[in-house]
Amino acid sequence: MVGRILQPEIKNLIDSRNFGALREVFSDWPPADVAEVILDMPEHEQVIIFRVLPHDLAADVFEYLEVDAQQQLLRGMAQEQVVGILNEMSPDDRTALLEELPSAAARQLLQLLTPDERRTAQALLGYPEGSVGRLMTPDFIAVHADWTVKEVLDYVRENGQDSETLNVIYVVDERGKLIDDLRIREFLLKPLETKVRDLIDENYVSLSVVDPERDAVAVFRKYDRTALPVTDSNGVLVGMVTIDDMLDVAEEEATEDIQKFGGMQALEEPYLKLPLMGVVRKRAPWLAVLLLGEMLTATAMAYYQTEIAKALVLTVFLPMIISSGGNSGSQASTLIIRAMALGEVTLRDWWRVMRREFQAGLLLGVMLGCIGACRVAMWAIIGQQYFHQDVYGSHWALVALTVGVALIGVVLWGSLSGSMLPFALRRFGLDPATSSAPFVATLVDVTGVIIYFTLALIFLRGTML
Repeated sequence: MVGRILQPEIKNLIDSRNFGALREVFSDWPPADVAEVILDMPEHEQVIIFRVLPHDLAADVFEYLEVDAQQQLLRGMAQEQVVGILNEMSPDDRTALLEELPSAAARQLLQLLTPDERRTAQALLGYPEGSVGRLMTPDFIAVHADWTVKEVLDYVRENGQDSETLNVIYVVDERGKLIDDLRIREFLLKPLETKVRDLIDENYVSLSVVDPERDAVAVFRKYDRTALPVTDSNGVLVGMVTIDDMLDVAEEEATEDIQKFGGMQALEEPYLKLPLMGVVRKRAPWLAVLLLGEMLTATAMAYYQTEIAKALVLTVFLPMIISSGGNSGSQASTLIIRAMALGEVTLRDWWRVMRREFQAGLLLGVMLGCIGACRVAMWAIIGQQYFHQDVYGSHWALVALTVGVALIGVVLWGSLSGSMLPFALRRFGLDPATSSAPFVATLVDVTGVIIYFTLALIFLRGTML
């Protein structure tokens, strides 16, 4: 937003090559706002803006940019500037950049790092992809239990500049094993001569370097933390993960789940940056599967073609009935998948969920069934009294009954199948998000046809059939 508002003024400064004024404009801006402006500008102007930024500001701004923009800027910078930026980046943000690059390009950038930074980068890249080890930073403050509060505060003043956050201070033993995590306020509110051991209770929460990112998000949410320590298999403190990284992971996970809800594979790149054939490949498999499912609907209708030929009026209400079932199934599926993601529902709760959805589906079905039956009755009565036409034939009351009961059955079945399918997928180790709305709707379409015409045979036999 900020970039679009000021874009004309910024472009004028670039066109007039007034780089001093351009530098002055951004000198007092927060790095996040400068990054927003850069992302809103054309690619050739992004490099120009970035080059005029003060060195310290440029390093901070670079971390706020998307990986694609970072790569674009690196290609346009002189090697000296690349070296400065890479060595100034926080280890976790640098890892996010390097893991997105081709291996050859990543190796070239690693050679530009100082020996210490290179060892740190290689260590983080050595952890499994998608693990907490890739997200963590080794820049943290660790103290010992025999220190005093004064010694801790002096240490923080001397070494805190490079720490990712000063909100949390970690206590370790002589081997580096984590003992406790303490908030900085606990040191600020205690007398200076107080020993650290008098503050610790060893009641802390930590992550393992090999924990999946998704699990880490759940831990942050559960314990409401802004930072968590990361330990290796021996309990040695090796890093920390902060809430800003978790927010990015949570957004990626939510985006992936939403895309799966739509009946497609998750996109690894932003939509507009993905090649056309890439979009097609992501969408085609599920569309093909759903088409095969809809073919079963056609097969079911073909089975009842004799009944359809005798009572064409039944086909008028078919879209309404099966779409109602699909909608109820999609609602139930979405509710359960989200509840699973938030930890509100587990596999053990399947029976409670089924009972609840049976009751909800029955009530919803009765409500929609009454609406559907009333609609048939109203149109039939209006047609007879005002237009002297039998809109639905002389047995319109039976048609209304069929439509009403069919809606009850289809909506009830949709609610049950939509809520139980995520449990079945989770039970077999699959992602419940794949039971997306289109998939559930297709399943209910097939069974909805069977339910509808079976009820029609029961209620209309001897009259219209």
